[in-house]
Amino acid sequence: MSKKYTVTLSDVENKALGFVALSQQDWIDNAVHERCRIAIEEIVNAEVQRKLAAGETISGSKEDIVMAAPIESAAERQAASQANNA
Repeated sequence: MSKKYTVTLSDVENKALGFVALSQQDWIDNAVHERCRIAIEEIVNAEVQRKLAAGETISGSKEDIVMAAPIESAAERQAASQANNA
């Protein structure tokens, strides 16, 4: 399942981004996809290390590993941190 997100830029932001990018849409798409690629690598590396330490089998593609990884979202981690600090 895919998710679609919308970014709204003011006229000033659009003009400024056009100053540094040939295409604002391409720049936004590239920035988001690159950050996702980095997060995928971080999750896969952590999950491989966790499974190796537990003596578990590692199988599947990077996508399979990410989808099966028992990870918390940034929002979940922030909520837990706030609860611990309360």
